[in-house]
Formats: sequence, C-alpha cells, structure tokens
Amino acid sequence: MTTKDTLQAWVHTLRHEAQDIISVELRPAAGTVWPAFTPGAHIDLHLPGGLVRSYSLCNPASDSQRYVIGVLKDKASRGGSRAVHDLLRVGMALTISAPRNHFPLVEDAVHSVLVAGGIGITPLLCMARRLSSLGRSYEVLYFARNRAAAAFADVLQELGAKVHWHFDHEAGGPPDLRALLSARRAQDTHYYACGPTPMLDAFEADCQALGLSHAHLERFSAKPVEAASDARSSYSVELRQSGISFEVPAGKTLHNKLIELKIDVPWSCEEGICGSCETRVLEGQVDHRDMVLTPAEQADNKVMMVCVSGCKSERLVLDL
Repeated sequence: MTTKDTLQAWVHTLRHEAQDIISVELRPAAGTVWPAFTPGAHIDLHLPGGLVRSYSLCNPASDSQRYVIGVLKDKASRGGSRAVHDLLRVGMALTISAPRNHFPLVEDAVHSVLVAGGIGITPLLCMARRLSSLGRSYEVLYFARNRAAAAFADVLQELGAKVHWHFDHEAGGPPDLRALLSARRAQDTHYYACGPTPMLDAFEADCQALGLSHAHLERFSAKPVEAASDARSSYSVELRQSGISFEVPAGKTLHNKLIELKIDVPWSCEEGICGSCETRVLEGQVDHRDMVLTPAEQADNKVMMVCVSGCKSERLVLDL
C-alpha cells in the first residue's frame, strides 16, 4: 500500500455499540487539519501488521476534526476487524486515508429510504443525521439478527427517525424486502442500502423489478465479475506522467505490474469496492470489473479501478 494522500490520526475513544460492534473515534495528530466529508464517505484504516481496510464514517458530516467508524468483529474476517477489536487502544497513533465518497446522498430528494443490514447502518446513520438536520423526509429499514446486534439504535431514537425494525430471531426469518420497498414506492423517492451481500443482491433485484430508478448501494465485499468476452489476455500500457511503458502478459494483471514497478497508486481492498485506486484513463478501452463505478461511468471510460479491471484494447494509456 502506498502512503500517498494519507493522514495521521490517533485513537481518541473506543466504545461498545452492540454485540461484537465497537465504534472508533479518531482525532488528527497535533497541528494537522483534516478535510471535511459528506454522508456516505469512508476512510482507509492502516492497521497493525500492514493491513489496510475501508470503513464508513458514521458521525455527523458537520463535525470538524474527528472521524468515527463502526466495526463489526466478523467471524469470517481476513484479519482487519480482528485487528481493530483486539489491537487498537486509546492513544494509539494510526495512518488513515482522506475520506472518499462513492455512495453520496441526494440531499434534496422528496423522501429517502435507508435500508441497513447489521453493520451496514454506519454510512446510513451519517445520512440520517444529515437528513434530520435539513428537515428532510426519510425513514430507516433496519435489519439485524437480534436486538443485541443493532448498533446505534439509541442514536436513531435521539434523531427521532422513523424506523422499521426487523430482527430475524424474533420474526423467524429474513424480512420480505420486496414487500417493504413496494409499500414505499414513489417516483421521487431515493433508496439507499448497505449490508451483507445477500441483502444487497436482493435489493438490486427488487429495485429493478419494482422499477425503482433512484437506487443506491454500497458493498462490503465484491461480487465476482468475470472478464468480458472481448477482454484481452495481454496488452500494452503507457503511464503518461511517469513516461513508463510496459506489457501486461497473459496470466498477469495490471495491478500486479504496477506493484512490481513500484508505481505510486493508492490501493486498499484489491476487490474494486473502495475506490482508492481510481485512475484517469487517457486512451484505450477498459474492461471494468469494479463495484464502484455506475454503468454510465463505466461506459464513459474516463476512469478505472486498476486493482481489478483489465483491458479490451491493444493499448491503455493512464494518467500516472
């Protein structure tokens, strides 16, 4: 992971929020000023042991000089959430990225429906805070295994948010998401979802079936995306700023080559979901395999996520 565009932070507060969920409040190192952020933004956390993981900001976007994240200790963790829960201590110094937002809130929507699955409440909580401050109409559909696993329920209550709660253990199974969305179908309503992959897959399918055009989601993990049928197994690349040209041979990826050449491109997830490696495309046709860009943005072919995407043309020119 490169250190470009990073910030120095320290752990100010660790707080238990729900079963296996803690919040981490970060403050800037002395003498530094952090950039503002917008609802839906996330940061990369550089953890002990060299791990880098992305987490959504859940505190009010109006806050200056503090970032707060919520982290679930995931049983299927690849090491990131375990490191947060087991190794972070108050007063510890950390490196983080500046906030990035690929899940922005449309603040002037007539109505907003925020669909949260478990720890997916974190970016939606920031949205709820903002909508409340603006006096906008919104509601929350909050799904969790049980009440003990529902983080930030007290904050939603303080906000006076209209919340539909669904707890699998009490209801005897998962929610009927399509019925819930259908009951809230309106032309000018925007729908936001964050949570586990099965819920988000259902959200996408249900929004499409119901004709809900203003649907937005953020994923914790990437869906497998196969290479396009016309993707090339090998191609040439020019890095315009660096003056470097090289071949990406069959069996290698662009990301592999950039790491080998020690090119300074920030990266984190290596799955095409965090957006940290977004790079401008000057020439060539990209085979997009990320979960960040919309279909329209992919069709524009102006940027790519170099950690996962490939190429459909013989040559690719990047602004690096």
